[in-house]
Amino acid sequence: MSPWELFLASIGPIALGGLIGTIPLALSSFALGLVIALGVALMRISTRSVVSGIARVYISIIRGTPLLVQLFVIFYGLPSIGVTIDPWPCAIIAFSLNVGGYAAEVIRAAIISVPQGQWEAAYTVGMGRTRTLTRVILPQAARVSVPPLSNTFISLVKDTSLASLILVTELFKVSQQIAASTYQFMVVYLTAALVYWVFCLVLSTGQSFLERRLDSRVAN
Repeated sequence: MSPWELFLASIGPIALGGLIGTIPLALSSFALGLVIALGVALMRISTRSVVSGIARVYISIIRGTPLLVQLFVIFYGLPSIGVTIDPWPCAIIAFSLNVGGYAAEVIRAAIISVPQGQWEAAYTVGMGRTRTLTRVILPQAARVSVPPLSNTFISLVKDTSLASLILVTELFKVSQQIAASTYQFMVVYLTAALVYWVFCLVLSTGQSFLERRLDSRVAN
């Protein structure tokens, strides 16, 4: 089979692997990771030193260790203490915890970027801290955090390739299977790289569109 024929034959299965494996894995991990990140960010800005300290330690561990190591600890390490998790949920847990550690700092920075006067104005009209946070502060912080969080998601899409190492069938795993059967590694892996690039290009376009929509709402 010529390289061009192999490219045409493999791009469909590789793209399908991305659509039914990579994208769902990234979306579910990112959604759960944002929930974790919000909780950790709120802990991080807490006035209680113990609560803030726990958040600091979590962020430090996540940011100070490779994602691959985190993935292997959960998939290969936990069974040694009697906790066995299937590959797919294991990947979601690892990626979510990783996103939570990085996105927490993004959200924290976005929250503290909101002028202190916004808090004071809300308190003046009788809002409590929780209501002020949910009704006034977080909506403003969301606009600030969209670009870096979008970049985090795009990076996560590429990082999901690591899930192939724990037998999760996604874009890169499909590429490995095709390469192993054809022995034409260069063509297959370049095809996989092309599919990743197209996915990220689409996501970047979506990010730009979202930012323009948010900017127009702020202007209005």
